[in-house]
Amino acid sequence: MTTDMDIALNAELDSIIDIAAGLGLKSQDIIPFGWTKAKVPIDVLDKAAETTTEGHLILVTAMSPTPAGEGKTTTSIGLADGLNELARAKPEVGKAVLALREPSMGPVFGMKGGAAGGGYAQVVPMEDVNLHFTGDFAAIAAANNLAATMLDNHIHHGNELDVDSRRIHIRRVVDLNDRALRGVVIGLGGLNGGVPREDAFDIVVASEVMAVFCLSTSLTDLKERLGRIVLAHNRSREPITVSDIGAAGAMTALLRSALAPNLVQTLEHSPAFIHGGPFANIAHGCNSLLATKAALSLGDWAVTEAGFGADLGAEKFLDIKCRTAGIWPSAVVVVATLRALKYHGGIEVADVQTPNIDAVIGGMSNLEHHCGNLLNIYGITPVVCFNRFPTDTDEEMAAAIKHLHGQGISAVESTHWADGGKGALALAEAVVEAAGGVGNAGAAVDDGSVFVAGTASGDAEAPPPGSSSNASSRAQYSYELDRPLEEKIRTIAQRIYGAADVDLPTKVKRKLGQFTDEGYGDAPICIAKTQYSLSTDATLRGAPKEHIIAVKDVRLSAGAGFVVVIAGDIMTMPGLPKEPSALKIDVTEDGNITGLF
Repeated sequence: MTTDMDIALNAELDSIIDIAAGLGLKSQDIIPFGWTKAKVPIDVLDKAAETTTEGHLILVTAMSPTPAGEGKTTTSIGLADGLNELARAKPEVGKAVLALREPSMGPVFGMKGGAAGGGYAQVVPMEDVNLHFTGDFAAIAAANNLAATMLDNHIHHGNELDVDSRRIHIRRVVDLNDRALRGVVIGLGGLNGGVPREDAFDIVVASEVMAVFCLSTSLTDLKERLGRIVLAHNRSREPITVSDIGAAGAMTALLRSALAPNLVQTLEHSPAFIHGGPFANIAHGCNSLLATKAALSLGDWAVTEAGFGADLGAEKFLDIKCRTAGIWPSAVVVVATLRALKYHGGIEVADVQTPNIDAVIGGMSNLEHHCGNLLNIYGITPVVCFNRFPTDTDEEMAAAIKHLHGQGISAVESTHWADGGKGALALAEAVVEAAGGVGNAGAAVDDGSVFVAGTASGDAEAPPPGSSSNASSRAQYSYELDRPLEEKIRTIAQRIYGAADVDLPTKVKRKLGQFTDEGYGDAPICIAKTQYSLSTDATLRGAPKEHIIAVKDVRLSAGAGFVVVIAGDIMTMPGLPKEPSALKIDVTEDGNITGLF
């Protein structure tokens, strides 16, 4: 059986200098890491942005997934290759550039796998992308841990800021799954060992430094955001920030080189920026803003993705990232699979490969809910992509597409996993149409044909044909920033999740009031909940109504600029399974990695 690793190792890669040249970049404009990957300095990207017109931004999201995942990254890669394949026949279509997250090594060695795609829709060199890459995550871990170290050092040497050791918020991080680090005691070893206290580790992608890194637009912006991170509170309940302990400059120095986006390629030589990777629950779950801006400036189509289903990923992408950056998608691809539809139609995971048209139609309520949110709340045209698996039958696929077309929703099947860009041509054509065609970046089309019944309520209308290409003029958010924090949480729960209400315990309301008093009341909301359901109960499938979103806690991410709302059990330090993927990974005598995927 041919594995993803076999396909990647047998691929013929172009020199990264040639990939850069295809973007209009000279050899001196990039910093090569070997001959297959490079960093593109921020000043080079700034110059490109000044001399080019931004292309279409295409977001790839998904219906609520099954535990097996539905292939958003693979679809994103396939779509970029498909757009470039289409451009070979129709040059006026223009060039597509990818912008994706970097994989964490925790899932790589655990059970989920990496984030470099699969089959014949991969970014390469996939083994480098999945393991260390250009060292960005190590730099982020070092910067985070430097702040933690300097805070503990401050306490040890007299604690002039009167830090309350019971109210320290920052945790040290490591880019591995290690359940033994979920709770630790530090400062042992006598007078010179520091001040003893309970602490814990997070995985790197859960660090606020990662979220800050991915929302920063320059070194100056990065330093300012790092300085605003609240590390702890003192005994008077006043916030202690990174700037208060003097760590912002040194942290920025550690991240200086990492902040430049990484450039690689797909199997079909489409350029791909892979940069940053915050958790899609505890943070906004998108690649760096700089990588997205690079793809927009250097390409006619910028294809990017957001973590988990549209209720988590697309909502945060639109309400947090797009609002921060002043960008807005021309169209959104909603990845679906027949197995996910069956799962939401009541079939157990073990049986989703068995043909069942009734279950496929029964699970449509979940997919329609996500499409309805995108159209009715955000005013964006959705395109459903059925990522086809070998066990899917023609009869099931035809029934699914017919059902969606009956609802006025554009839907196509795609075989990019097996066929690469040629397998995604139909998807590429549907995206071009949904985005308003070639040469009209940012315009949305509303021909009155799209209507989704039974979705979350919203009174917004899609932009008319020929609307302004200016992103801020087209943006429609699910809530306004000037509303109270509690109201914003309730709005997301009711409009996006279809909930009846939210349950906010007294301690949560007290913390929200504290955040407001400290000046963070106008921050956007980042809700952390299960990805498997629109509710906070992973067992509730389809599109549940009248459920309650129970909030357990809220956390302030002042540097990133949002308030995290914990709704359910959220793990920020995963553990390894009984048989981790690391057991299969090895290296041959000639240096090739085996067993990765």
